[in-house]
Amino acid sequence: MANLHASLIAMYGPEHPEIDLNAHCDCGAITLTAKGRVISMFQCACDNCQRVSGSGHSSVVLLSTEAVRVTGATKSHARPADSGATFTRHFCPKCGTTIYAQSSRAPAFRILPVGLFSGQNDWFVPNQLIFNRSHRGWDLVADHLPRHERYRDAPP
Repeated sequence: MANLHASLIAMYGPEHPEIDLNAHCDCGAITLTAKGRVISMFQCACDNCQRVSGSGHSSVVLLSTEAVRVTGATKSHARPADSGATFTRHFCPKCGTTIYAQSSRAPAFRILPVGLFSGQNDWFVPNQLIFNRSHRGWDLVADHLPRHERYRDAPP
């Protein structure tokens, strides 16, 4: 895990914030605590993120599994990802709010929707848009963001 974390810091940069936040689903049945260094902040325009977010993209933050604590019982939905991994989304069974997601490619990390931290997410500064190949022209995303047709390429 330490080597993977160091590789991600090298890839995405060390300037990501340290957070200590609590959030909850729309109905309040599930609480999430996120405490630790943010590993990555990005937007994804894949078709699945468009369906789940109800928008043209999702805005997400990546944290280590140890940095995330969930109180309350979630339900999950697993699907094959474009990478060949299994992508699992955990959500509130009462209101449907996505709480976090994870990929079988990186089980040591959690993917959190930034909107879950509504009103306390001014620290979020995405550094890329992934799955630009399915990005819709009507969905306005900052012009300065690097865009990747699929996943971001690993650094040389």
